[in-house]
Parts: sequence; C-alpha cells; structure tokens
Amino acid sequence: MLAFLAFHKDGVRRCSAAEQLWPDCTMQRAAANLRSALCHARRAGSTNVIDSVDHCLQLSSPVWVDLHDVGNLAQEVLSGQGVPYRAAAGLVDELGRELLTGWSDSWLLLERERWDQLRLHTLEALAQQFQVAQQYVPALHTALAAIAIDRVRETAHRIVMEVHIAEGNVASAVKCYQEYKAFLDRELSVAPSRRMTQLAEDLMPM
Repeated sequence: MLAFLAFHKDGVRRCSAAEQLWPDCTMQRAAANLRSALCHARRAGSTNVIDSVDHCLQLSSPVWVDLHDVGNLAQEVLSGQGVPYRAAAGLVDELGRELLTGWSDSWLLLERERWDQLRLHTLEALAQQFQVAQQYVPALHTALAAIAIDRVRETAHRIVMEVHIAEGNVASAVKCYQEYKAFLDRELSVAPSRRMTQLAEDLMPM
C-alpha cells in the first residue's frame, strides 16, 4: 500500500485505492482489506506514514520517496535545464533501474510504462547534452543505458553513432548502424529511419 501511495502524491480516494490494490475481490472485501492494512500501518511504528483526509489517502509529508526526487531531476533535464555533472551521473544510474522488480501487481503496469518512457526520454536528452558538451564517454554510457531499456527504440542508437562520428571513429559508427539494422530486420522485419540511414550513408565511400 505504501508503494501504491508513492505514485499518488496528491492522494487517492479510499474506494479507488481498495479497488486497485485488491482487484480480484468484491468492493466490500477490498474495503475491509484496506481498513486492515491501514490498521497495520498505524501499529507498525510511532510515526504516522499515511494521512487520511476527506476519504482520501496519501503519504504523510515527512515520508521521503526516492522516485519523486528522480522524477524532479528528470523533469529538469527534459525542460532543458542543466544539471551538475555529479547529479547527472547519479541520475543515469537511477534511471537504469527497473521499477519494483519482481512485483506483479496489476496497478503497476501503467506505472511501469510511465517510468520507462520517462527514463528513456531523460537518458536520451542527457546523452545529447553530454555530446554537445563534448563529454563523449558519459554520452556513450548514457545512450547505452537507454538502449539497455529498449533495444528497438532508435534515438539512443543514433546518438551512439553521432558520438562515434564526433570522436572520429567512423568505422565504429558504421558498425553501430549495421548491427542495429540487422537487429531490426531479424526481430521486426523493418529498417532504420531515413534519418539514421542517411547518417550512415554519408560515412560510406561511394
């Protein structure tokens, strides 16, 4: 329940929480389960971690959620704000982590998709910022972290190519393109975008 509430910073109605946390139960049973869980939470320690106001539940303000901090930093990156190098390096590591690995709760499906999209876009934006700053090693590290999340998505592969080109490693850039092209053909029977193909063609001798 605490994990569920961490995704609802502004709170969630009790009936909605019960329905999502115990989807296989009747509403009466789910409501009873919720009351029991809240009771256990109150008994777990001297500090109240869940607030209940006007039939809504939310984590108490002193409760720290790491996901919120990562999300705030990610939004700074996506809005074009620069972040200190050390903060950016730590952010790459955080974004490389899966959300609640091993959990199979149905309410997590949408949250995982949101998290994956946020971390992909943020990693790609960070990689481009590193590239512009000519910090090629962190640029490659960050782009490869994005590729590890979604090998099909082209953007990070293209950034890797561009970094190799900026470093003068033409052969590495061409190899990156050829491997990605072969992967797409094998897995999906599709080709890279014209933009990426043109990037590769410009490197190849006529």
